[in-house]
Amino acid sequence: MFALTKTEETLFKKLGTPRKIQDYLNTIPVNFEKRGRTFYAPRMVLSHKKAHCVEGALFAAAALWYHGHKPLLLDLVPIPSDHAHVVALYRVHGYWGAISKTNHAVLRYRDPIYKTPRELALSYFHEVFFDKNGLKTLRSYSNPFNLARFGTKWITAEENPWYLNDALDATPHFPFIPEKNKRLIRPADPVERTAGSITEWKKSDPRT
Repeated sequence: MFALTKTEETLFKKLGTPRKIQDYLNTIPVNFEKRGRTFYAPRMVLSHKKAHCVEGALFAAAALWYHGHKPLLLDLVPIPSDHAHVVALYRVHGYWGAISKTNHAVLRYRDPIYKTPRELALSYFHEVFFDKNGLKTLRSYSNPFNLARFGTKWITAEENPWYLNDALDATPHFPFIPEKNKRLIRPADPVERTAGSITEWKKSDPRT
């Protein structure tokens, strides 16, 4: 299935639930792109044994698809001076959850308790801020982005499938903050900023 190697298929078979996929992603170091920007396909994630958020989301979406879920992404877009975050969506018994690859104490896995993708997206809003001043930076989110319309070759691609990134950027996005309430957004507290500065992987780690 998906032209996987025997080794790849053996691993995918083991990742039968969103929780198991998340547990596996947590064992992979963060990709700090030390040699330039990357957009690893799932096969490349396994080869390089590291991933940043969208690479982890692609891997999770492929594993979910293998087990009968739709391969869906959710794009969370901040102000231009911050970094976007991408998660893989899944749905169980009518409720939405998310699998996330992140280096931070927040922006992580979401249990399947959300009635809509919008409700799930909103759960990330208060977690994305600058540690220096607490400015909350998320500004828009996408509808579920279905990777199935691109076929399956992206799963085993051995070169960065940048066309997926371009398509995700071009998909419609919706604002987090009502226009009349923009001035009412409160910065994160100092204790939240301290917690937000905690990281799981260090750039000095040779595996990253």
